[in-house]
Amino acid sequence: MAENAVDVVDLGSTVPDFSLWGMFAQADWIVQLVMLLLFGASLGCWAIIYDKSLRVRRITAQADRFDAEFWSGNSLEDFYDRIKKNPDHPMAALFVAAMREWQRSATGRNGSQISMGLQDRIYRVMRVTVSREMERLESYLNFLATVGSTAPFVGLFGTVWGIMNAFENIAMTHNSSLAVVAPGIAEALFATAMGLVAAIPAVVAYNKISNDLGRYANRLEGFADEFGTILSRQLDEEHH
Repeated sequence: MAENAVDVVDLGSTVPDFSLWGMFAQADWIVQLVMLLLFGASLGCWAIIYDKSLRVRRITAQADRFDAEFWSGNSLEDFYDRIKKNPDHPMAALFVAAMREWQRSATGRNGSQISMGLQDRIYRVMRVTVSREMERLESYLNFLATVGSTAPFVGLFGTVWGIMNAFENIAMTHNSSLAVVAPGIAEALFATAMGLVAAIPAVVAYNKISNDLGRYANRLEGFADEFGTILSRQLDEEHH
């Protein structure tokens, strides 16, 4: 009777832990390394997603307010004087860069060749500003793309390694029962699940943020064309 009680205790003590922490703790060190790598990548992705989402909303609201003031009919010079020291969003930076170039050439704007040269410089300055601002906004998006494309394969590597260990345990114990196979298979599949958990939000967020930034870039380029037309018209009026 005592031997049966001991057997029951021994069997109970060998029951594997299928909780998330239990599967991690029981996994092979290589599988653990894969899980930690994927967990860190997932945290990094969520940090970037949070930051970029807030920034896109903020610069969109700032652009709306800027548009309202720019097209209000007030003096552009006064508007420039107010924001030139702190252009705190890309559209303001674009406006300030163009106005700065305009004011640098405020004297001696005589002749059509000088006018054409000034227009070219202003358009060039605005193109460079748009490129620089968008490069800043798109920073770290490549990390999302990289995680989205590689995390499933990293998780698959952990899965393959875990299944290899499971088969090795079968060979060593000469026992193919579910109790022997299940822990290794569960740990292996957990690695795949973590890969998908890291990859799916990264892909969805990358596509969403890229589309939002693409629309914002088109808005900047449209403003640059409109503002360049305004300055060109003013130059033509000065020479007639």
